[in-house]
Amino acid sequence: MKKIIILLSFCLLFIAGADAQSWLNKLGNAAKEAAKNTVERRVEQKAEEVTEKTLNKAEESVTRREVTEEEADMEEEASREETTGKARQTASQKLVSTSQYDFVPGDKILYFEDFSQDAIGDFPALWTTDGSGEVKTVNIAPGKWFHLNGDNACYCYTRQIDFPDNFIVEFDIIPDEEFGHGIQFTLYQDEEGKPKEMNDGLFPGVAGLHIVASHDRWETNGYKDSEDWITGSATRNPVIREQENHVIIWIQKRRVRIYHQNAKVLDMPTNIYPDVKFNRIRFSGWDRHSAPLVSNIKITTASPDTRSKLITEGRLITYGITFDVNKAEVKAESFGTLKNIAEVLKENESVRVKIVGHTDSDGDDAKNLELSQRRAESVKNELVTRFGIDASRMETDGAGETSPVAPNDTPVNKALNRRVEFVKL
Repeated sequence: MKKIIILLSFCLLFIAGADAQSWLNKLGNAAKEAAKNTVERRVEQKAEEVTEKTLNKAEESVTRREVTEEEADMEEEASREETTGKARQTASQKLVSTSQYDFVPGDKILYFEDFSQDAIGDFPALWTTDGSGEVKTVNIAPGKWFHLNGDNACYCYTRQIDFPDNFIVEFDIIPDEEFGHGIQFTLYQDEEGKPKEMNDGLFPGVAGLHIVASHDRWETNGYKDSEDWITGSATRNPVIREQENHVIIWIQKRRVRIYHQNAKVLDMPTNIYPDVKFNRIRFSGWDRHSAPLVSNIKITTASPDTRSKLITEGRLITYGITFDVNKAEVKAESFGTLKNIAEVLKENESVRVKIVGHTDSDGDDAKNLELSQRRAESVKNELVTRFGIDASRMETDGAGETSPVAPNDTPVNKALNRRVEFVKL
């Protein structure tokens, strides 16, 4: 290494010396000594620079060779962790900011059940079964939950529901640790003139739709008397054991869409036989050892006329903007509704609105008022930050429980009172 350094230095001295001699011939005797000194300094400086660069490269080479195998492994592991962390961060950001929910719940609630009117340990008053079940609380989620703990049992809502062609079903489910083949949710049509509160048949009614949620897939089966099944399946985002899962099913005539974990997981354009008129709902078990819990079952109309109600009528009531119990953060499934409202505001740039939050009468009056105000502000912030609506076009207010649209006496009526209103100013 030293030989290389000396050789490089000598070459530079030679080149620089040749240049200096040319200068000295042109200068007078009086300037020769000064020029000589200048040249010498420059030669020394260049030699030092070359030497420093050469030594640096040599040192880097030696340092690289001295890295032990253990240090290399540690460095590789750190690199993998950094890459994994970035991937997780990217995935988390996508989950929050680019929700795939494109449905918009309507302005009419057809059914709501959170079992709040039932006592802990009782079987729900408006349901029946050929097995067993009870209302419980859980440590990972608020509210009351219906524990479907029968042995391959069926759980039927005892009343008919007048379903339109276009509607949305939502429910929360907590699968237990034994959850395998899953649970089946069935929409079906009663035989005309022969309604049944309890129907444990494999294919209840004259026609229907089975939706099976399991730990590794989704399955759909449209059926009708004397016809083959119309089947669909998907493996994306299955329900997760021992966690709260929010499932959304959008029925649009024959089309079936399922959403879970902020994404559309299945979309079947012709999954239902033509002219089927649903009027019943049922849960049933497919796994002998599994006993999941369900709650917050909600059925609404779909695709409200947002533009007409807000611009023409001057007031829009929406149940598509939702929040967790006693919290003000807007839930992910509100994306479609907010997007729809934002589009109307963008198309009508002169329109200003007041956003008003409402609660039911459960809990303290003052806390409900404050909660409704925070929820209205959260809705405004979402419209500003996510959809680019000018903040100056929106005011917020909270009415708490002071302006009910229904008595606070049943789960359905309480759900009607928990709402967000947009009032044209």
